[in-house]
Amino acid sequence: MPAATIPTAAVPSSRPSDQAVIETQNLDRTFQNGPEQIHAVADLNLSVFRGEFTAIVGPSGSGKTTLLNLLGGLDSPTAGSVFVEGTDLAKLKPGERVDFRLRHIGFVFQAYNLIPVLTARENIEFIQLLQGVSAKERRRRSQELLEAVGLSAEADRRPAKLSGGQQQRVAVARALAAGPGYVLADEPTANLDSHSASQLLDIMAQLNKTENTTFLFSTHDQRVIDRARRVVTLVDGRIASDETGPMT
Repeated sequence: MPAATIPTAAVPSSRPSDQAVIETQNLDRTFQNGPEQIHAVADLNLSVFRGEFTAIVGPSGSGKTTLLNLLGGLDSPTAGSVFVEGTDLAKLKPGERVDFRLRHIGFVFQAYNLIPVLTARENIEFIQLLQGVSAKERRRRSQELLEAVGLSAEADRRPAKLSGGQQQRVAVARALAAGPGYVLADEPTANLDSHSASQLLDIMAQLNKTENTTFLFSTHDQRVIDRARRVVTLVDGRIASDETGPMT
């Protein structure tokens, strides 16, 4: 069944949509460069719905990474709002925002960001440890995710003993361990060869289908764009196009 096209031109209401996992309202992020003001994100309205597999694309400097940082609460807007599951991130105190990210948002970074002294299993369990999840439940969930990303045999290996593709799969499993509302992936395939990138995308697409995990990518990789069911193109911090294709 074709996915519904999501309008972007309408003026948003003052309240977030009940259906959106993420919603921005007149979002703006300005940086000062000497006397010049740079609008990395400019008056941007975007809604992302549960179960989407969406790519944010655009030329270098278009605002992709800045937007992802704002959506993940890693940066604060100059103006406007970011709602995640109905919560306005800008209204959270710094400690509350850290806790909110821990419990609601999964991150996958280009550089993997695994803890080198921990095994693959321990890296996956780490977020749950911070959440206070019991050791038994941490082990159950980490094993489930290791199987899902095809790394059961590498559970006790540290990152230095894993290939780049394997490390990124551990990063995906870690992002999902806490059961987040959605996963933000910033150029997740940039450091991977074609085979590893294809394997990673297969895994994320499968998790998207089986667990209804919402994935939002910042990317210039055509392999990711080809897999995405929705492609949002940014130019100079604004949405130039927003295209939704058929569900696969």
